[in-house]
Amino acid sequence: MAEVLTFGEPMGLMVADEVRPLKDVEHFTRYVCGAEVNFCIGLARLGHSVAYVSRVGRDPFGAHIRDFLETNRIDARYVEQDEEWLTGMQLKAKVEAGDPEVVNFRKCTAFSHFSPDDLKTINWEGVRHVHVTGIPVALSTNCRAASVLFMKLARQHGVQISFDPNLRPALWRDKQEMVHAMNELAAMADIVLPGIGEGKLLTGREEAGEIADFFLGGVTHTVILKVGSKGAFCKCSGGRFFESDGFLVEHVVDTVGAGDGFAVGVVSALLEGLSLQQALKRGNAIGALAVMSFGDNEGLPTRVQLDAFMSKQKG
Repeated sequence: MAEVLTFGEPMGLMVADEVRPLKDVEHFTRYVCGAEVNFCIGLARLGHSVAYVSRVGRDPFGAHIRDFLETNRIDARYVEQDEEWLTGMQLKAKVEAGDPEVVNFRKCTAFSHFSPDDLKTINWEGVRHVHVTGIPVALSTNCRAASVLFMKLARQHGVQISFDPNLRPALWRDKQEMVHAMNELAAMADIVLPGIGEGKLLTGREEAGEIADFFLGGVTHTVILKVGSKGAFCKCSGGRFFESDGFLVEHVVDTVGAGDGFAVGVVSALLEGLSLQQALKRGNAIGALAVMSFGDNEGLPTRVQLDAFMSKQKG
């Protein structure tokens, strides 16, 4: 049985083979993308058992995604196949520096028709952790309801919950609605993992400590802010706080997936009984590895690769 569950939309990803505006690109290479996909792959490569709760279409992209998950040792038993609606898709530009141009095709996709009733099939036996992002709630009313219920079910079963806002403003028609929805989910999580920019937007506060204070309280006992190349800042209930420096990145190839890699590092470390300080350090390491590779999840390391990278940086 899986020790970790996550919920979200996997998509077919077509990455440009040449550095040109997307409208001019003639050849693409196929991958699989999705914040939660990246999280699953990262955990699986470190030896953790993880299951993905989702829905794809009964189409070539959907079939490929299911094969891809299983090849990467991710439990796909909760990935339903929709007979009517198609799998989402994304186009991504190839860049030599900075963030790539990305175009999503995810309106009325199979996953956007996921409903709270679809969560009834989950077997919670042995589940230790649930990871949720803020992406599904932006896709449809029923996906938002399913996200909330997913977290409530995890709480009822005594499962620890982490939440990464993973903001996608382009998916929202109203900024205030987005902020309200994100903060609603954050208040249901034990651990909240925003980027510093996301934290400022969601709280209206500027300093890391003040942003953390906004989220702390209720069931939320730990807030970890990603601060890019500077590393991470963590504050816990009771006022304890600390920082962790980032790792040296010689050349940034693709920034997509760095935040998901950070979440992998934090969650995997905590599952293994490591301290929060060690969890932040591992998160920073995997985030650094992620930005040095093309694709959304190609840079996520195995245990051997992670240990080698951290040892090299230490030396």
